[in-house]
Amino acid sequence: MPIKVQSDLPAKEKLENENIFVMDEFRSLHQDIRPLKICILNLMPLKEDTELQLLRAMSNTPIQIDITFLMIKSHVSKNVSLNHLNQFYTTWDEIRSHRYDGLIVTGAPVEQMEFEEIDYWKELTDIFEWSKTHVTSTFHICWGAQAALYYHYGLKKTALDKKLSGIYEQRVMNRKIPLVRGFDDVFLAPHSRYTKVDATDIHNEKDLIVLAESDEAGVYLCMSEDGSKVFVMGHPEYDRVTLDKEYHRDLDKGINPEVPVNYYPDNDPENRPILSWRSHCNILYTNWLNYYVYQTTPYDIENP
Repeated sequence: MPIKVQSDLPAKEKLENENIFVMDEFRSLHQDIRPLKICILNLMPLKEDTELQLLRAMSNTPIQIDITFLMIKSHVSKNVSLNHLNQFYTTWDEIRSHRYDGLIVTGAPVEQMEFEEIDYWKELTDIFEWSKTHVTSTFHICWGAQAALYYHYGLKKTALDKKLSGIYEQRVMNRKIPLVRGFDDVFLAPHSRYTKVDATDIHNEKDLIVLAESDEAGVYLCMSEDGSKVFVMGHPEYDRVTLDKEYHRDLDKGINPEVPVNYYPDNDPENRPILSWRSHCNILYTNWLNYYVYQTTPYDIENP
C-alpha cells in the first residue's frame, strides 16, 4: 500500500527516486475504495491445488478481493469432480457482459501440442480478446503466458531438448518498474515446462518490457508497456511439494524424468524440498494487485 504524505515534503521526492510508492494528500482524498473483482481462469488439471496456491499468493495484501473462478466450457475436466465445478466455477458465457479488475490465466498441461490443436483454443482466444476491454490487467502463468504471447504478439513457442524442471535463479532487469519493487537483485523461482518462447523474440517486441531473466530458464517475467498484460514463464505460486508430486507422477508413468534442479537437498528425492521462492511470489502478486490493478482500475468498473 502507498505511503501518504504532504505534497511538498522533502522526503517525498527521495522516496519516489528509490521507487517507493508515495501518494500525496490530493490523490488520497479523491480515491474511492472497494473490493477488487479478480477472475481466475483455472486451466490446471488439479484445480483445487491451484486454487489454494493462487489464493495463498494473493493473501498478503490488505486489499479486499472478490474471487470468481472461471472454467473452460469447451473442455471436460477429468481430475476434478463435476460437483466442485458446478458449485464453485462459472463459464465465460455467464460473465462476458461483466468487467473485472484483474484476470489470472493459469498454465495447462498441453504445451507439447500446437495452440490451434487444443480443443478449447477458440474459447481461450475469445477470452483473451474480451480481456482487452473488460479487464484492467491480466496475469498469465507458464503455458497461459506462452499462449497469450502467441495470441497478442505472434510470438511462437519452441520445444526444449528436455523438460525444464526445478528452481532457477532469476535476475531483475529493470528495477524502476513497480512490478518488481522490493525484489532482490537475484531471486529463485520454480519452472516446469517442455517449451519456451525465445528470449530474443521477447526482447525485440517493442511493447514488452523484460523484468526478470535467467541464464538457464530464459525470460521469467515481462509485461506490456501499459501494464495491462503480465507474463510469468514459471510457477511462482507452486507450493513446497508441487514439483515433487510432478516428479513422482512422471516416474509412475515410466517417463524417467531428471531430478528437478536445485530443489531437493543434496539432489536426493528422499529429502524434503527446500521452500526458497515464497517471499518473491508474495511480493510479485502484491505488486500486481496494488500497482496494476488497484491503483489503475476505475471505481465504477461496470461504467468506466
